[in-house]
Amino acid sequence: MNRRDFLKYTILSGAAISPAHAMFDLPHSKLKLKHTKDIYLPNEQKEILYSTLDRINRVKKTIGYGHFNIVGFDDMLSYAKRYSKIGKFTKEELSFMEQIFYEDPTIHGFFGKRITQNITDVIPKKEVIKIPHTGHYLYKERSIKSYKHMCKDIGDSLQLTSGVRSVVKQFSLYLDKIKRSDLNLNLASKSLAPPAYTYHSIGDFDVGKKGFGHDNFTARFALTDEFNKMRKLKYIDVRYTVNNIDGVRYEPWHVKVI
Repeated sequence: MNRRDFLKYTILSGAAISPAHAMFDLPHSKLKLKHTKDIYLPNEQKEILYSTLDRINRVKKTIGYGHFNIVGFDDMLSYAKRYSKIGKFTKEELSFMEQIFYEDPTIHGFFGKRITQNITDVIPKKEVIKIPHTGHYLYKERSIKSYKHMCKDIGDSLQLTSGVRSVVKQFSLYLDKIKRSDLNLNLASKSLAPPAYTYHSIGDFDVGKKGFGHDNFTARFALTDEFNKMRKLKYIDVRYTVNNIDGVRYEPWHVKVI
């Protein structure tokens, strides 16, 4: 289902798109890189954010963490319709997800490249492989070789902390980030790419130091021996460096496959 079909569905079904949607569709030429005021998700959309996130998380609980990493949007809707403990997504929830996916995030300070064009694009299962003891997947051709080389060059203390992410997985992470950021879209998108903009969908992955816990997702990872060894490798790079042009915080753990 592409954007035109999705919009047609929401219009025919009577699902209203929030006035905030128009705000997100400002021409890119009118947007400025410098922001003086944070942009928040409209307060009237707070409940729809919560209900959508809760239903997505029920899908994850039902189908399992590993499968959830690569499940497609249409399959998610199918699971929701099939299992009463999930419940069918409402027209309002579908409209809200469409808004989040197709909006222009430069309005709230995210300037990364759109990676996924359609909300229903899927991760080809034949192109990915599940990494034992992690619950995560990597692309067979684009990522697995680099990850194996990293493990060999850095040592057993290196671990995979996040691999391939489908649109659905990124929705789960991004909506949760908006919630925990008190609806501040600027703050949320500085630490997590919107669903259509994650490089995890095409090959990037995250690594960390075993036993380092949540600190693997902070700048403290840059102080580890594992990161120091990473910097010397020629076949990978850090995607989000300090003061990167995408407007994302520094992420020393986020591996860009060269």
